[in-house]
Amino acid sequence: MASSSSSGLTFKLHPLVIVNISDHYTRVKSQMQPPHLSSECHANNNANANANAASSDAAPSSSSPPSSTPPRVYGCVIGVQRGRTVEIFNSFELLYDSTTNSLDRAFLEKKQELYKKVFPNFYVLGWYSTGSDAQESDMNIHKALMDINESPLYVLLNPSINHAQKDLPVTIFESELHVIDGIPQLIFVRSSYTIETVEAERISVDHVAHLKPSDGGSAATQLAAHLTGTHSAIKMLNSRIRVLHHYLLSMQKGEIPCENSLLRQVSSLLRRLPAIESGKFLDDFLMEYNDTLLITYLAMFTNCSSAMNELVDKFNTSYDRHSRRGGRTAFF
Repeated sequence: MASSSSSGLTFKLHPLVIVNISDHYTRVKSQMQPPHLSSECHANNNANANANAASSDAAPSSSSPPSSTPPRVYGCVIGVQRGRTVEIFNSFELLYDSTTNSLDRAFLEKKQELYKKVFPNFYVLGWYSTGSDAQESDMNIHKALMDINESPLYVLLNPSINHAQKDLPVTIFESELHVIDGIPQLIFVRSSYTIETVEAERISVDHVAHLKPSDGGSAATQLAAHLTGTHSAIKMLNSRIRVLHHYLLSMQKGEIPCENSLLRQVSSLLRRLPAIESGKFLDDFLMEYNDTLLITYLAMFTNCSSAMNELVDKFNTSYDRHSRRGGRTAFF
């Protein structure tokens, strides 16, 4: 497998694809062994192992415990290609036969036809799977999709949890024809990508991130989780800014060669930031700040007035009951 691709394509991956692959893997894994059967299966496996060991010490066990290897899921990714830019918008599942190492072609064509009716501008760009790295058997599936797309891409999601990893566990592979030992062969090469989102996806991802925990977590727990995520994002942003600042200082001192393309990217990034030292920005900021304080004060006054009205109503009700006995009128 080569280290990086030389095609020059730019890949943009949408969060919906990552959510779909993760959901597909989670459903398949949970359906393989339901939680209420895990203890029974474990007890039966232990009983079978003990019986086999008692019958013959030299003979191998005829029934082995279920494999702990995580399942692999397969599907197609769809999107559009505009020039040298490939944008992956969505995905759908595929049926895979592990015995024949082949896809259900009829199911693939049916799903493709259905998605074509809903998204007429989307085309099958490639396929996806799960695992830590690309395997040799993946090339068979890759070649099977070449009649739909002559140069399909391969999106690989690593479902294992690595707390030390900061980047997304997603890798995009392309296939290139290389001559190995005098024989031309297709191999997978890694390609870089960026995460592209639209407004609807940002709202959906934010909604998923703020879902209430299944164990009935309190509002304080949800707030702590939200603040923890915000703190981690700010911390990562700060660390990357420090790396970029150190790199620019080293370039200025002549310790590393100057790269004009990188300087242009940094300049373009800085131009996106608002000019916070300008007078207009300060006026707008103070106006928005004062408006926020005014709204807060109005809300406080409204709550106080509502509480006072409730107190007066309760006092009048209570005083009126006593006044009927003594012939007096209400105080308020």
